[in-house]
Amino acid sequence: MDSLKNLLKELLLINSSTKQGANHAVNFCASWLEDHGFNVTSLENNGFRMLLCEIGNGPERIIFNGHVDVVSGKETQFLPTEKDGRLYARGAADMKAGVAAMMYAMSRLMAEPLGARVQLQIVSDEEIGGFHGTGYLVENGHVGDFVICSEPTQLGVALQAKGVLHIDIEVDGKAAHGSRPWEGENAIVKAWRLYDQICQLPFLKERSEFYPYPSVNLAKINGGDVYNKVPDYCQLSFDIRYLPGQDQEEIAAQISEIAGGKVTVKVAGPPVATKRDNRYVRILDSVIQKHSGAPVTYFGQHGSADTHFFASKGIPAIEFGPSGLNWHGDDEYVEMESVEIYARMLEDFVRGF
Repeated sequence: MDSLKNLLKELLLINSSTKQGANHAVNFCASWLEDHGFNVTSLENNGFRMLLCEIGNGPERIIFNGHVDVVSGKETQFLPTEKDGRLYARGAADMKAGVAAMMYAMSRLMAEPLGARVQLQIVSDEEIGGFHGTGYLVENGHVGDFVICSEPTQLGVALQAKGVLHIDIEVDGKAAHGSRPWEGENAIVKAWRLYDQICQLPFLKERSEFYPYPSVNLAKINGGDVYNKVPDYCQLSFDIRYLPGQDQEEIAAQISEIAGGKVTVKVAGPPVATKRDNRYVRILDSVIQKHSGAPVTYFGQHGSADTHFFASKGIPAIEFGPSGLNWHGDDEYVEMESVEIYARMLEDFVRGF
């Protein structure tokens, strides 16, 4: 599959850590697909480009979804290098390998009679939330019966993903001279005590099949302006990842009750909870076992991917992709053999219809 490796290398050479670069990567994918005989629909939303193309016939539609934007990296990370069967580069695992494999699989399937439609979606803004790309596509009806998002999963299947809740909390105090703190009420100290209380709330004691607990990250704290004044205001910003089955409004209510109501929800993304006995998952299970010779590993992701946009519409979605490590890190890599196996798995999955 040298042509797959070459495709991936060309894609990795594009520094797609900026909007301009990510758009360039989408354009590159569109050109490659058109050169291979596809009719490509190019779209743009708020300056972010994306593409669609489709093969097959039938009442069912499978979505292959991937993003070509990456987080920032060193200049040398945009020069892919090979060592011991691994391809090192920014975006190698997350997730240009998955995108390249999906493109390659589509090209090999294009001439075959297929019993289902397969739509490839490539977007340019997943790393900053996905609202301009996949979010826009979903809201405009570009959906299907089952979604595979090619995030790196070591050829396992992520059935679930935690929900996302970003909140700001305002804490008021009373100003006083810094030499006489007992005459004021320190808002930063109050905020820190509130953080301790939040960490003891009931929602954090719940667990599920794939998760031992939800998570709370105190992401930002902003308070005080000079040394010699007791701060009368502090803002805490939290990144909360909650479990499938939990209610985001109930979580916000628990926090609001102890915070005195000064809570603002900035971002709310639903969890993903695709069933293991889903028909499409069962078909994919047999394909993975055929190629790997081992039982499929099912798990839940702590982070969030574009799958949640489909899940919010009741569409079963999974993360399923090649093997690699250190995404967003200095030594990001993908196992090339897994990319080739992954492409064959996608092909056989579609042939199953």
